[in-house]
Amino acid sequence: MTDPRYPIGKYALPPSFTASTRAAAIAAIESLPAELRAAVAGLDDAQLDTPYREGGWSLRQVVHHLPDSHVNAYVRHKLVVAEERPTIRPYDQEVWAESVEARTAPVAISLALVDALHARWSAYLRSLPAEAFAREFFHPEAERWMSLDWSVEHYVWHGRHHTAHVRALRASRGW
Repeated sequence: MTDPRYPIGKYALPPSFTASTRAAAIAAIESLPAELRAAVAGLDDAQLDTPYREGGWSLRQVVHHLPDSHVNAYVRHKLVVAEERPTIRPYDQEVWAESVEARTAPVAISLALVDALHARWSAYLRSLPAEAFAREFFHPEAERWMSLDWSVEHYVWHGRHHTAHVRALRASRGW
């Protein structure tokens, strides 16, 4: 049985970062909005309010979490290029996911935000020279330095991870 918390497995650092893997990662960031839209297409409010696993967030919260998380990533990516080895500001994703709007707002709001954000984010990443992807930021919660390459790959996994939560619940419930 697959762990429902990790339907695509835990994040694994790629063995290397190349121009080819970077281009594929940026394309994946660009394509996430369409994949997320397809995953939630046709779900009604009762289905959206169903947790993807026992003790987990509802599908609605998962959809709202993605732009919350990814807007933070976009800002971090801009900072790592604009500043010399910045320390990023963490946020409490659990508190954000439990906010009233994350539990009740229509998912169309976050789908629109993900559309715009990912279009801008992928355009930004494509505009960077290769050497920018080696730049680093410090993540105080993880207590480690992370490269832009590492972070881009991590957020590709993150988008796929949460989209897979939606797909897995749909499959298990026959939706």
